[in-house]
Amino acid sequence: QVQLVESGGGLVQPGGSLRLSCAASGITFSIYAMGWYRQAPGKQRELVARITSAGRTNYADSVKGRFTISRDNAENTVYLQMNSLKAEDTAVYYCNAFLALGSDYWGQGTQVTVSS
Repeated sequence: QVQLVESGGGLVQPGGSLRLSCAASGITFSIYAMGWYRQAPGKQRELVARITSAGRTNYADSVKGRFTISRDNAENTVYLQMNSLKAEDTAVYYCNAFLALGSDYWGQGTQVTVSS
């Protein structure tokens, strides 16, 4: 059974930082591309950051220079370091595991709220 379990969300003031973690089980983690997506109320889910099995990364323009995605294949975990947080970063953040052959898994989401 595949599980993606996110953690690290919470309430933070503007300008603050959070680190999200996503622990994967039930998959050969190292061969999957891993991503973080977010969905704000009334908006569509959007890609935040993605890291391939080879370690290549890409980011949404809105988070470039502020967020960093990384992975630890030994721990089957992907991280999202979020710095200089803004109110518009408030959303539910979801972890995704993707393989081009058609495997696509999602976590349950973790809430990030940026507010003073």
